[in-house]
Amino acid sequence: MKINMRRTLISLAIAGTAVMALSGQAYAAGKITIMVGGITKMVYLPAKLTEQLGYFKEEGLDVELQSQPAGVDAENELLAGAVQAVVGFYDHSIDLQTKGKEITAIVVFGQVPGEVELVSTKVAANFKSMADSKGKTLGVTGLGSSTNFLTQYLASRHGITSKEYSLLPVGADNTFIAAMKQGRIDAGMTTEPTASQLLKTGDAQVLVDMRTVEGTVKALGGLYPASSLYVQRSWLNKNKDDAAKLARAFVKTLKFIKTHSAEEIAAKMPKDYYGKNKELYVQALQNSLPMFTADGKMPPGGPETVLSVLSGFNPNVKGKHIDLSKTFTNEFVDQIK
Repeated sequence: MKINMRRTLISLAIAGTAVMALSGQAYAAGKITIMVGGITKMVYLPAKLTEQLGYFKEEGLDVELQSQPAGVDAENELLAGAVQAVVGFYDHSIDLQTKGKEITAIVVFGQVPGEVELVSTKVAANFKSMADSKGKTLGVTGLGSSTNFLTQYLASRHGITSKEYSLLPVGADNTFIAAMKQGRIDAGMTTEPTASQLLKTGDAQVLVDMRTVEGTVKALGGLYPASSLYVQRSWLNKNKDDAAKLARAFVKTLKFIKTHSAEEIAAKMPKDYYGKNKELYVQALQNSLPMFTADGKMPPGGPETVLSVLSGFNPNVKGKHIDLSKTFTNEFVDQIK
């Protein structure tokens, strides 16, 4: 009798635990976690700004923003199912399709990369273009990241293969600045506000500027849609209502960016984003504003440019059939009036 009673109590305890676990899952299911590939980078400004402006809550969304130092790390979190969405570069959706993974961008933030290839002032006299990258150490945020993709492509345009230089993952922000100042990299690709910080101190000079449409077309041959919100297609097919709400929230932010000054936008950001040098942050933001789309839509011809760039050096993509229609959709941003 005691044994049966004990079994009953154990069964009830297990059942109770299961109920608690299920209720926890149900609660978690109402939350959307977005991983950002470096939340303080200005290319990904719409992520934090949307939160600051309260647009997620306006749409009835419970969103948590997390950050990884590189887009490739954020991508891995998405593929593992640890997060529901990523704010990262669109080019990952093409690269991943070749590996059997279906990732779809649903809002495009940047019509250009917003990246700058900086060369250390110490070696600038003998490093005038990417044609001089042979034998050099080039900094990227992470191996397999979009900065990695773009660096390889820019070198390949001058006939230099990835075996002729070294790539060093140095992250972004302070870790990138330290790598440049310490001479661990000869040149490297980064975004604002890091670029403006190194230019102001005189530790670096601009080698390739992809913060503007003009500079991007010159470097890459066309518009290069970059920062975006992307999700796994399997999640998208089951959560179209949440996808539509996310799209509305981010497009509101993009419209805010287009209708407000750099000073007004900076005033909405947390103080730790600009620290003690708000003036430099505002200037860097002013330099970055042209990169953002006004409506979240994929720019015409953009996917083709990205595919052309990746095909130029990436053996995973070169010669492969890529269905670009599966790498992005304007379905949700088109619904916004």
